[in-house]
Amino acid sequence: MFTGIVETTGAVKEFIEQDTSDVGGYGSSIVITDCGLILSDIHLGDSISVNGTCVTVTAFSAEDFKVGIAPETIRRTNLALLRPGDRVNLERAVAGHVRFGGHFVQGHVDTTATILSVTPDGNAKTFWFQPRDESVLRFIVEKGFIAVDGASLTVIDVDDTVRKAFSVMLISYTQEIIVTAKKVPGDTVNVEVDLMGKLLEKQVTRQVENLLKGQMNDVLTKMVGDAVDDRIKRLQH
Repeated sequence: MFTGIVETTGAVKEFIEQDTSDVGGYGSSIVITDCGLILSDIHLGDSISVNGTCVTVTAFSAEDFKVGIAPETIRRTNLALLRPGDRVNLERAVAGHVRFGGHFVQGHVDTTATILSVTPDGNAKTFWFQPRDESVLRFIVEKGFIAVDGASLTVIDVDDTVRKAFSVMLISYTQEIIVTAKKVPGDTVNVEVDLMGKLLEKQVTRQVENLLKGQMNDVLTKMVGDAVDDRIKRLQH
């Protein structure tokens, strides 16, 4: 679990498509360096958010760390697009003493989104994002939470009819902290919607389905009962 408050950024040192080392598991791996802040207490098996994606530390040294990338992660996120030198947002998993300044971020990316536009607004910047999977827009609401490349941000606006996109605003401080601020139209970001929206939809959908099912059963029971009563009356006459 993460807060969406990016601690630092790091630089991709190497992207290994088929890691055949002892700690590679014959899958993809990423080695990240230039991130001393989170290397001070790193351990094997730690969960770290890399551009909003929860991945597991499989090896580390005093200068860098390696994480494994599962096939589902390759399909769902922008991590496969990373190349040496690219910078990524980093956050360690929540510790018990941490103030929860953002929102509950799982690190389970729902989809990627393409940057449609970047518009300066004073010392802030407004970004419009178009999700690859448009169905996530039903979970995105004005002034709600959204995690973009792992950063907890507030939704400014949602257009789910014409542009099929949503917007956020980055204040000047955030622009200095997260890598997303340096991206331009056409670039891709990872998006994780607020978990509470998905949980609420599932519960409401289930309740409505049960209600409709119950009503249908009542209707069928009444229809059968009326048919039986009618048949009995006919036999009696």
